[in-house]
Amino acid sequence: MKKTAYLIILLCCSYYYSAAQVGIGTTTPDASSILDVESTDKGILLPRLTTAEINAITNPANGLTVYNSDIKEFQFNCGTTATPDWSKISHPISVKYSNSNTTTNINSAAYTNIPIFGNLGWNDDTTMYNQSGNTLTINTTGRYKIAVNIAYRVPSISGSSDQRVSVEAQIAINGTPTGAIGNTGYVRLANGHNEASLHITEVFNITAGQTISVQTRRGGNSAPANFRSSGTSNIYIERIK
Repeated sequence: MKKTAYLIILLCCSYYYSAAQVGIGTTTPDASSILDVESTDKGILLPRLTTAEINAITNPANGLTVYNSDIKEFQFNCGTTATPDWSKISHPISVKYSNSNTTTNINSAAYTNIPIFGNLGWNDDTTMYNQSGNTLTINTTGRYKIAVNIAYRVPSISGSSDQRVSVEAQIAINGTPTGAIGNTGYVRLANGHNEASLHITEVFNITAGQTISVQTRRGGNSAPANFRSSGTSNIYIERIK
């Protein structure tokens, strides 16, 4: 009797290891899968860990996947077991604003925060992105992609049609202009050539609590320049890691 039981167990184990497939909710797992899960009313829950718990995993395998409950993101180790690199694999969490102000002079003598946070396009996570005035605070440490587009024009001054300006722009972290500089050549209110645009795309490692703003200053004459029209200048911020 014992010999028969052992034989049955051996045969079952042999089938298991040869098939190397598991079906949950199905008796016919797909031939290309090692695990096939089917359901019409339920999902799959991966381990949910905090950032501290994820960082405490000993020798995490390359490809190990978890759900980070602190940042509400799926993450996987794209590094090695010795040097883990936890990258997110779910949707980007972003925020976008555009200007409503069209009267403030953005061609000042020194770098100054400009009012680009006028109209909110969207904010995927208000606990991560917190805006006040002409700055936005990042509340989660990470790597962020920032794209800035500025459309400006040169207004007439007391009927003058010869006001040359050259606006310069930079993204500021904690009030300090940092990274790439956007600049145009001279623009003047003459023969209809009174409009220009600036574009900056940058990636920064930002620590929780630091602020983001867009600052401009004059790169030439002191005549004023304004945003071209409402909604034509914007800033987009996305957490990429």
